[in-house]
Amino acid sequence: MEHKKIDEELQDSFDDQQKWVLDSSLDSRGRVPLRAQTGAWRAALFIIAIEFSERLSYFGLATNLIVYLTTILHQDLKMAVKNVNYWSGVTTMMPLLGGFVADAYLGRYATILVATIIYLMGLVLLTMSWFIPGLKPCHEEVCIEPRKAHEIAFFIAIYLISIGTGGHKPSLESFGADQFDDDHGEERKMKMSFFNWWNVNLCAGILTSVTAIVYIEDRIGWGVAGIILTVIMATSLLIFLSGKTFYRYRRPLGSPLTPMLQVIVAAIAKRNLPYPSDPSFLHEVSKAEFTKGRLLSHTKHLNFLDKAAIIEDNNPLAIEKQSPWRLVTLTKVEETKLVINVIPIWLFTLAFGICATQTSTFFIKQAIVMDRHIASFTVPPASMFSLTAVSLIISITIYEKLLVPLLRSITKKQRGISILQRIGTGMIFSLITMIISALVEKQRLDLTNNKKPAMSVLWLAPQFIIIGIADAFTLVGLQEYFYHQVPDSMRSLGIAFYLSVIGAASFLNNVLITAVDNLAEDFSGKSWFGKDLNTSRLDWFYWFLAGVTAANLCVFVIVAKRCPYKSVQPSQGLADSSVSAA
Repeated sequence: MEHKKIDEELQDSFDDQQKWVLDSSLDSRGRVPLRAQTGAWRAALFIIAIEFSERLSYFGLATNLIVYLTTILHQDLKMAVKNVNYWSGVTTMMPLLGGFVADAYLGRYATILVATIIYLMGLVLLTMSWFIPGLKPCHEEVCIEPRKAHEIAFFIAIYLISIGTGGHKPSLESFGADQFDDDHGEERKMKMSFFNWWNVNLCAGILTSVTAIVYIEDRIGWGVAGIILTVIMATSLLIFLSGKTFYRYRRPLGSPLTPMLQVIVAAIAKRNLPYPSDPSFLHEVSKAEFTKGRLLSHTKHLNFLDKAAIIEDNNPLAIEKQSPWRLVTLTKVEETKLVINVIPIWLFTLAFGICATQTSTFFIKQAIVMDRHIASFTVPPASMFSLTAVSLIISITIYEKLLVPLLRSITKKQRGISILQRIGTGMIFSLITMIISALVEKQRLDLTNNKKPAMSVLWLAPQFIIIGIADAFTLVGLQEYFYHQVPDSMRSLGIAFYLSVIGAASFLNNVLITAVDNLAEDFSGKSWFGKDLNTSRLDWFYWFLAGVTAANLCVFVIVAKRCPYKSVQPSQGLADSSVSAA
């Protein structure tokens, strides 16, 4: 009789999990969401639509920015590359602030709305700078020096876009992933595919941008391109708003930094206490009491922090009255460990980020000085980036449809290979990219110095294609890693961590350019970065990056082998899929 009652309770629990989404999500009316009416792909498609338009706008500007700075604003190569890197760095570091605001205060949905409006303001100002007489670059057809008003309006516009991207990128991607329930078998499989197909859509936006939008910028005008991008972004915002009733929402839980500080303060305060003989003696709330996420299992690394959860007085009343700065739960301790764990992975993917930043600076500048004629058509320099986008789409499709099933059958892991193995594989391709780039640039310089005809721009195709393969492994892997391996309350910040790899790498790239240039002048008396590419030694810089990438890859392998994955208590439902990837 007793067994029958337990079986009925388990069946009721299973039925509830199938009908309702019990992962602390809410529907648009603040209620527990019905699985059949909310979330999954029916909601994700609305979110993907606005991502397409955002990437269309961003890459329409980012890939052609070096051209704009050198031809419209007449900056020299070194200054233009630095300005591109500064803008790229700010744009990809701003998500740290946007992700924090989304997770702690506004929530992801509200942050996306605010960020999109700021983004639209930037696009409108950028467009106006080409049509309002007082803001135009010049009055004449041939512009020797741009007007200061245009320069100011242009930089305000692109940095408004940076701020918009800061709130848009971390919130939108994590909001999309939130539409899939980790504790539901079918939706968990969908979520594994989500990041891959998210990037296919992203690449479709990039591909359209670096072909159609860049062509319009080069041949018709930046103002016309601005009008098109503004209209598309405004339309996608309306599409996003129309999906409101289908979305699953998460309430912001306050600053995610406070619990981490409480863990550190409590661990230091109790540093002299002995460890309990069994981790089960550490303080933890019951599953019934814990409604703001998932309970985590105890892990043995960074065990000094476990002291924050040591109970000094077993009296239940004393525990309830205990200050959160003196006693924290085991799950809070484990969440703090998760954040510490991702720091070395972040640091040792910066070298990859530096390689990736070359695609929007030096790779494009190389295309400008090469023969871009294919039959009767002249290829816009920034359109070469379309090869990277196509390569990324094909690589992700092959990985998702062929490699994952094959690797799954070999390794018996749900993902085929672990997330960190995927990231490391992409780093190998980034190393190959730098070697090929150095060889091609050396050949181009030799032809130029010998007064021979310019090389065809198609010689750049291998480096654009291989960096696309690298992105398919490393960038997509980083998205998954930082989303899954941070605490559930910090998932917008998790996506921001991934984006900040490229941002920090952009700033680091500027530091390397300055340092290498100064050292080269001190030792040889000749700069590696002249006024233009023909007076520079970009091939040496590529060899330098190849060396840095190779050394970094060796260290990454060591760090990745020692890095643990998140471990969710299995009794709460199905464990996080990333656990099985370990």
